[in-house]
Amino acid sequence: MNHSRINCILVVALAVGWSLSFSVLSVVSAQGLMDIEEPPFSYTDKVEDNRVSRLLEKIQAKELRLDYGKPRGHLESLLKALEIPVSSQTLVFSKTSMQVQHISRSNPRAIYFNDDTYVGWVRGSSLVEVSTPDSKLGAAFYTVDMKPWRAKIVRSDYDCLGCHATSMTGGLPGHVIRSVSPFHDGGINSQFPSYVTSDSSPFAQRWGGWYVTGGHGSMQHMGNAFLRGNTLDLRRSGNVTDLEDRFDTTGYLLPTSDIAALMVLGHQTGVYNVFVKADFTVRKLEYDRALRQSEGQSVSEAEEAEHSMQIAQAATQVVSATLFCNEQPLTSPIKSSGEYVREFEARGPIDSKGRSLRQFDLQTRLFKYPCSFLVYTEAFDALQPTLRTEILTQLRSILTGDAAAEEYSHLDATTRAELHEILMETLTGYSSD
Repeated sequence: MNHSRINCILVVALAVGWSLSFSVLSVVSAQGLMDIEEPPFSYTDKVEDNRVSRLLEKIQAKELRLDYGKPRGHLESLLKALEIPVSSQTLVFSKTSMQVQHISRSNPRAIYFNDDTYVGWVRGSSLVEVSTPDSKLGAAFYTVDMKPWRAKIVRSDYDCLGCHATSMTGGLPGHVIRSVSPFHDGGINSQFPSYVTSDSSPFAQRWGGWYVTGGHGSMQHMGNAFLRGNTLDLRRSGNVTDLEDRFDTTGYLLPTSDIAALMVLGHQTGVYNVFVKADFTVRKLEYDRALRQSEGQSVSEAEEAEHSMQIAQAATQVVSATLFCNEQPLTSPIKSSGEYVREFEARGPIDSKGRSLRQFDLQTRLFKYPCSFLVYTEAFDALQPTLRTEILTQLRSILTGDAAAEEYSHLDATTRAELHEILMETLTGYSSD
């Protein structure tokens, strides 16, 4: 392993106040140590194939041009090219980015995203950060250097993996929404606990270091607040409708950081990390088996059964995340502060009865139909065929069974039947025919 690369990663990680609990280039799994620089992964040498790399190919072929305009450079043109809605804007003021020198409570970092791609922009910086799932890499990272005469997009793995391949992402390339206790200037108090925000997070532990706009009733979160002494000051943190009295929002595309967008962001980053872990696990299993066979070693029936069981276990983790098995219930209604909910729901797909996995609930849970919309994504389609087949088999079994196992007891018979009908019409490969 290249130790100079590891040292580079450690420097980046320490610069943003994050500690690494084990090597950022490996993860301990049931199969032992997975090194992403070794086959079958070969992270650095692997040619990427994702939404951003395909955009870059179009730009290099002069099939598409990103337009530049003040004060945000290529941001609007980049969002349009990547099909990312402006309404997805969320704002983070904690210094947890490679651009720490630009970020503060008065100058937060804006995150824009769609189902699979994330763009980070900071007012006053010519650098934009972009990341996206990749079928071979797990996640790929890029920077966009914005100049009036061109936007230079380059892959930026080792500037990013210091934060995006740690214990918080299962040690594999992924994404994470971190909740911290920030000081007044956005710096992090590392003596205080930090949390990963997902749909399973207690609401009270979400969004420390982020701005949050929208209604959430009597529930309390950590957003919009900073430390006064040894206490996070939550007196003005709840049910904030806009941010114009918190900082000068001039230059931002919106004066808001929508709570519904933040909830979706936490859900999808967590589920994608489960996708990556399961896919890497199965890729390593199948690579090791093929290697043994190429060396003339036979695979016993017991080993074959163990192989199938490990694939089933990996699939179960995906199914659990996809069906919101650990979702924290909402105790007060959520009210979006902008157009995000309407625009998100309109993207479908929609079945013949007008139902969609994108329909929000926001009363007691995130979505009306608790099966993740991420089953429609390129990342789900690109899972190892044996893994994807097993996931769909387990989904059908759960949704069509006479009774749900305890882990799926949050899905009553009506909900299971509705989910089955929706998936039968809208998800390729789900049908048992």
